Amino acid sequence: MATPRTRGAARAAAALAAGVLAVSLTACGGDDDGGDEDKSGGTGGTGTTVTLPRLDGESLEVAAVWTGTEQANFKKVLAEFEKRTGAKVTFVPAQDPIINFLGSKIAGGAPPDVAMLPQPGAIKQAVERNWAKPLGAGAQAELAKNYSPGWQDIGKVDGKQYGVYYKAANKSLIWYNTQVFENAGAAEPKTWDELLTTARTVYDSGVTPFSVGGADGWTLTDWFENVYLSQAGPEKYDQLAKHEIKWTDPSVKEALTTLAEIWGKKDYVAGGASGALQTEFPASVTQTFTGGDQPKAGMVYEGDFVQVNIGETKAKVGTDAKVFPFPAVGDAPPVVSGGDAAVILRDSEAAQALATFLASPDAARVQAKLGGYLSPNKSVPDSAYPNEVQREMAKALIDAGDDFRFDMSDQAPQAFGGTPGKGEWKALQDFLKNPEDVAGTQAKLEADAAAAYGN
Repeated sequence: MATPRTRGAARAAAALAAGVLAVSLTACGGDDDGGDEDKSGGTGGTGTTVTLPRLDGESLEVAAVWTGTEQANFKKVLAEFEKRTGAKVTFVPAQDPIINFLGSKIAGGAPPDVAMLPQPGAIKQAVERNWAKPLGAGAQAELAKNYSPGWQDIGKVDGKQYGVYYKAANKSLIWYNTQVFENAGAAEPKTWDELLTTARTVYDSGVTPFSVGGADGWTLTDWFENVYLSQAGPEKYDQLAKHEIKWTDPSVKEALTTLAEIWGKKDYVAGGASGALQTEFPASVTQTFTGGDQPKAGMVYEGDFVQVNIGETKAKVGTDAKVFPFPAVGDAPPVVSGGDAAVILRDSEAAQALATFLASPDAARVQAKLGGYLSPNKSVPDSAYPNEVQREMAKALIDAGDDFRFDMSDQAPQAFGGTPGKGEWKALQDFLKNPEDVAGTQAKLEADAAAAYGN
């Protein structure tokens, strides 16, 4: 029998699915402003809702793993903070796993003031190592005003608030090249079986169905999590995320076997397994939307942030590039969320002010209008986003409230869920290479998980 939380998750999944399905059919191009003015105050849609102290002469360092357009857009948020406070903020490029990067900085006596941590597991590790500092009253007040309890809770450790989830992601989306679909006569699928049919239709038209950025192991964990959540259900998902059940559980076998229906299908992945394992995430997107109606692949799975990389091509979101929800493998389509949280490592008035700013709608509005970004901040108006695709995604995210599941690998210790060449990333890369070895993959996942979780 479904529990209230299970039923809530199913309702949220349906709401998100309906929203994205609607927008995939009706969205305009990526430069559409919808004629919808942001009436939240200020100029350029930034507005002012939070009071910040003057910090003339103060300096801050903010570390994150963001690169390219994502980094450039976040720097504009930091520039707004500088303008409002007089502080000088320097962006510090970090490497994955960010916990290891921060450890080396701290050991050298030069930690950044604030770090953007992409995993709840990383926040927990930072607290356990006495690196992270609790948020002050200002940031907590903004969180209480602007965030649902669920988004506040994933930034807490032992009931104390350490993280501000500045950035969110809907990781349950598949993007497709509309010319490819039109030429093939392919339809947007709603179930896994329909996805396999769509893939076959695209393949028969002469285009490889899927582009997979297998060089980045996190894309593969996201594939697994969507299949597992929909197929095994929310309760099993939560148990596996906490390692309360083993990776040798039959539910994991079932999910891997399902994944192999795509990963193990000859010529369904651009470049084959070896090519996918050499393809980084940005290239997996751009190769889907370059080459007109003969790209390297017709579809690419990943979250809403794919729009940033589509923007690097000539394709327009809503016309050349459309999106549908990750199809239902079980009773309901999955809704997997991710995000990045600001965590203070060097406590100061300036660091607390930046955390307060990032918890306010003011910061989010700056980046929202630039595209490729979603905020879990419910005080950010839909009109802050630059096109109908993003407005619908943002609305669906907020409307879902606390009925979502956070990225499973991001909840794990970084040694298992967030380290290149190790743990879940490496095991799934090996599985992409040899999708017949379900049992061996399960055994490796369980051994690595047991070591990382300490059980």
